[in-house]
Amino acid sequence: MSMSVPSGGEDDGEVPPEMNTTPLIDVMLVLLVMLIITIPIQTHAVKLDMPTNSSAPASEPPKVIEIAVSQAGAISWDGTYVGTSTSARPALEAKISAAADVEPQPEVHVRPDAQAKYETVAMVMASLQRLGLTKIGLTGNEQFVDY
Repeated sequence: MSMSVPSGGEDDGEVPPEMNTTPLIDVMLVLLVMLIITIPIQTHAVKLDMPTNSSAPASEPPKVIEIAVSQAGAISWDGTYVGTSTSARPALEAKISAAADVEPQPEVHVRPDAQAKYETVAMVMASLQRLGLTKIGLTGNEQFVDY
């Protein structure tokens, strides 16, 4: 009976040396579970002040003031001519101050002409904001579709 001896670098029957990662994975899983348990649960909520169902009568809607700015720079307040862009500022600001003192504050709808100067419209809106009116809106935007 003879025995064969492998020649060269062949290692038949031996297990190649590798690191056993099973304990490492077990430790990592335990740490992950501990981390999940110890982190407090965070609730994501948006705080909203919802209206209550009260038997109080509904308040009347605020008054709407229409300010129109024409192509020539003419400014009108609810259909009443106030003046052109240069001469109308003192009279316009007097009307704005009176409207800002009214409670509830009125809504102001600014309706500029499509060809009105930006300077005039910006002056009107700056005066509205500076003198305390907060409910300001632009109307008639459909005329700018072609621009």
